[in-house]
Amino acid sequence: MTASDPVSRAAELRALLHRYGHEYYVLDAPSVPDGEYDRLFRELEAIEAAHPALKSTDSPTQRVGGKPLPQFQPVPHAVPMLSIRTETDVTAQGALAFDASVRKELALTEADAPVDYAAELKFDGLAISLRYEGGVLVRAATRGDGVTGEDVTQNIRTVGQIPLRLFGNAPPLLEVRGEVYMRRDDFDAMNEKQLAAGAKTFVNPRNAAAGAVRQLDPAIAATRPLSFFAYGVGEVSGWEGAPAAHSALLDALAGFGLPVCAERVRTQGGAGLAAFHDRVAGLRAALPFDIDGVVYKVDALALQQELGFRSREPRWAVAHKFPAQEMLTTVEAIDVQVGRTGAITPVARLQPVFVGGVTVTNATLHNEDEVRRKDVRVGDTVIVRRAGDVIPEVVGVVLERRPMVDEAGGDLFSPVQRPQYAPFELPKACPVCGSHVVREEGETIARCSGGLFCSAQRKEAIRHFAGRRMMDIEGLGERYIDNLVDLDYVHGIADLYRLTLADLLEMKQRADERDGMVPETVKAGQVASKWAENLIDGIAASKRPPLARLLFALGIRHVGESTAKTLADWFGDLALIRQAPAPLLRVLPDVGATVADSIADFFAEPKNQQALDALLAAGVAPADTHAPSAAWRDKLAPAELYAALGVAKLTPVRARQLAEVAPSPQALIDLDESTLSGLPADVRASLLAWLANAENGAMLRALGAQRDALLESLPADLAPQGVLSGKTLVLTGALPSLTRDEAQAMIEAAGGKVSGSVSKKTDYVVAGEAAGSKLAKAESLSVAVLDEQGLRALLGGV
Repeated sequence: MTASDPVSRAAELRALLHRYGHEYYVLDAPSVPDGEYDRLFRELEAIEAAHPALKSTDSPTQRVGGKPLPQFQPVPHAVPMLSIRTETDVTAQGALAFDASVRKELALTEADAPVDYAAELKFDGLAISLRYEGGVLVRAATRGDGVTGEDVTQNIRTVGQIPLRLFGNAPPLLEVRGEVYMRRDDFDAMNEKQLAAGAKTFVNPRNAAAGAVRQLDPAIAATRPLSFFAYGVGEVSGWEGAPAAHSALLDALAGFGLPVCAERVRTQGGAGLAAFHDRVAGLRAALPFDIDGVVYKVDALALQQELGFRSREPRWAVAHKFPAQEMLTTVEAIDVQVGRTGAITPVARLQPVFVGGVTVTNATLHNEDEVRRKDVRVGDTVIVRRAGDVIPEVVGVVLERRPMVDEAGGDLFSPVQRPQYAPFELPKACPVCGSHVVREEGETIARCSGGLFCSAQRKEAIRHFAGRRMMDIEGLGERYIDNLVDLDYVHGIADLYRLTLADLLEMKQRADERDGMVPETVKAGQVASKWAENLIDGIAASKRPPLARLLFALGIRHVGESTAKTLADWFGDLALIRQAPAPLLRVLPDVGATVADSIADFFAEPKNQQALDALLAAGVAPADTHAPSAAWRDKLAPAELYAALGVAKLTPVRARQLAEVAPSPQALIDLDESTLSGLPADVRASLLAWLANAENGAMLRALGAQRDALLESLPADLAPQGVLSGKTLVLTGALPSLTRDEAQAMIEAAGGKVSGSVSKKTDYVVAGEAAGSKLAKAESLSVAVLDEQGLRALLGGV
């Protein structure tokens, strides 16, 4: 081939370099020296420079380069990248339990043959989806939330193990799923270079790999030594003779030039899986990369389809963990952290110890009960484990090493000793914002009650508040929320409504400077402002939400869309809900004691009330305020309210007896003990003890005042009931002409309630295309199933 035929020569060079790259990166068996590869690479570069039209996306010269990105673009996954269930029983029983569950789902008996499985390693890296069209890599995306990932194509092109063009007769469309990781030797060498350059070192291979993939500058990503293993597929079309088994699928991917880990087997039954788990556990330390377990998959793809999914996890696969690594260290302090949802978590500050490949200085103590059960104290020597090889936790205390001090009271020869440090106690107030800490009955987690005020919860509160089904603030994405909070433009939800165009543009400029980014528009001497104008418009458009959406947006624990709608329908006015005592909330349909207490607790926190006042002062107000429902009249009967007080032994029957002698909450407060003689002695004693509590007396007075206010506001007659009043429906699958929101709105307008799960209490399931497990459950429970036409007929031809 001559230089006068650049088209043919460029094609020949690309084919040669692809083959040599595959031999070097994937097979680890190069057939030519590095110098020969470099010579051919430079020749191809020269041809492409002279003939730019010959530069193709699958050219080896395109592995490095590309301009830095201002941000990653979202990529919807045509086939969701779902996670698989984790089996935490690290013994052989974990493998046997998975096999037993598969056989049960397939209705196999002991007489049936063992199930064939594919067993693989569980890599400790970052999940990636590679999209090949016509055999050429056109896009790479992260897992993200499983439904939408981020476009990281430029960075993935820098990974030598990932082919830019597949070998052989690849399908017209093939999405390859796999893991980007970093070998331990590559990681160590990279950190040595960082140290030599006086730069910051990386914590562990997984974080380094994930950071490289999400690096906005592909030139930097190209300097990180990343590797890749393929382990499955996503969307596929046009694959003639596609494999019928997962193990054969991996063989086919390897045939296309994709790296597939050799440490995998096709085995039978639970015993075969357990043997693989045991063998890999012995190999683990010798592997050149980190793993945190193995993965079992039913091999036959037809059986995988038959087994289907449980929630968002496949029934046909499981990740089987290894025993976590443990070490001894000393507790230097016990602090509490406030999570983004308000969870209060005790954390042990430890004398640094190397566990599972990283230096651990903090370990979770989970919750108050766990600290007390293990009796972890400052100064204790504790066993630390990296649970799942990721989250450090304190397993237990070595009591014989506990620091002790002498205490007066013993004789000279046998002094009394006591522990030097007292047991841990959870704070009563949030260490971040000072709001009261709440721990619900039956819950192990305590929480800060200042959801609208607490800075630790600020970002999460704003994300929830702005969500599509809440205030629906268009354009307020996660990145903007992070920057608005981090750069001190927003301290609470009310501050969103005070933002100006100048604030947003300044925020963007400061964020770019902080991140070392210079947008192309800025380089051109322009300032892009359309995004900021749209966001200001989106915030303004959210100022008049329906009351139910506003309530849902406040982020009150346990209050979802359905409960928010119940509150809005019954009270009609935010002011009434803000003052409602828990017993008044407990009498509402579908609002149990836990939910009622959570709502009352939220509004009982002064800081939440202040944040809500600030929101209203900023111009936010419900658009559909109305009079309370006339249905309150029965719910406000004294007997109903007394039964909801939560007094031990005060059953509905006894509450009716009590209402005869105390016809109002104030009358109950003023009641003379002698008038209770009609009640059994144990009920009477319980009630009197409850009334003796000053807080209960104050709550009764508030209940009486709220009852009187509601009674005065009630309309004379009940509103006409819809055709679905009192009915519960579940929506599943895609309807032909209605979106999920449209169908829900029609059902609720007719008085019905939409639930997310099917139970014996479900009246109808409305099923569309790809209905899935909810339809199957409805059929098993003999629940009536409707299609869209049936729903419209039920609604009267709407």
